[in-house]
Amino acid sequence: MTPDTQHSGFTPDVRSFFEPESFTWTHLVADPASGDAALVDPVWVYDPVTGQTDRSFIDEVLASLEASGWTLKWILETHAHADHLSSGDLVRRETGVPLVIGAGIRGVQRNFARVYNLADLPVDGSQFDHLATQGDRFPLGDRFIEVMNTPGHTGDSVTYLVGDAAFVGDTLFAPGYGSARCDFPGGDAGQLFDSIQALHGLPDETRLFLCHDYPKANAEPVSVVTVAESRANNIHVGSNTSREEFIAMREARDATLGLPRLILPALQVNVRAGGEPAPESNGASYLKIPFNTTIPELLSEE
Repeated sequence: MTPDTQHSGFTPDVRSFFEPESFTWTHLVADPASGDAALVDPVWVYDPVTGQTDRSFIDEVLASLEASGWTLKWILETHAHADHLSSGDLVRRETGVPLVIGAGIRGVQRNFARVYNLADLPVDGSQFDHLATQGDRFPLGDRFIEVMNTPGHTGDSVTYLVGDAAFVGDTLFAPGYGSARCDFPGGDAGQLFDSIQALHGLPDETRLFLCHDYPKANAEPVSVVTVAESRANNIHVGSNTSREEFIAMREARDATLGLPRLILPALQVNVRAGGEPAPESNGASYLKIPFNTTIPELLSEE
């Protein structure tokens, strides 16, 4: 798939913000002619020790939006994140702006409703305003945001194309870090390889805006690489890497990885579009942590 001809020659404004606790990039992308903007992968900082959230990071992003004179039109999630909480619902409640995620979220919800035993969780994606599928378009001024399905890391992963910019979520990392794991429920290394090939098939100058970077000490985090740079230098998916070689590498590597630090709190919030669980009789909301039971064990139970 390549961007529609309406994208040719269009370079949107992009501002990227790095959240160092989760090594996550949140992006603002705007049509410079109209000032219409979208917010991609907004982070809500969470301390698992105290159970407290901190909104200072997303407030910084929103302050930059306001200072630019841009008008927020969309909140875009590339997937249901396992390593940080989303502030998508928080921003939606305060702005009234619709929240978008890939239609595969329904499968993620079904899986994690089982993991957390959330019998009352709707698993139809209704917590979100739009469930995006391949080729969907969302207006941004006189331009549009186009959806590209890029599953593999998760079943709901999508990329958002805006002119020469592509917001790729966890489908690709910076060339020196490679690619994302595929061992979460719904992940598939073969699908990830195919999704990366689709991204590498975009025009060479296309800017790939990343969701994460993990810089070495004293190095600056990388927010964007071009397709040409990624295709030439990615350590996991070189131009001569076969699908079979990639799957073998990815599955072997994934078998050595521990769980992300925030996966258990993050996913039960993120399948709710970043919404907190309903308050209980004392007015407090609670997160659930499986005790002495693993995610695969919970998913294997009938």
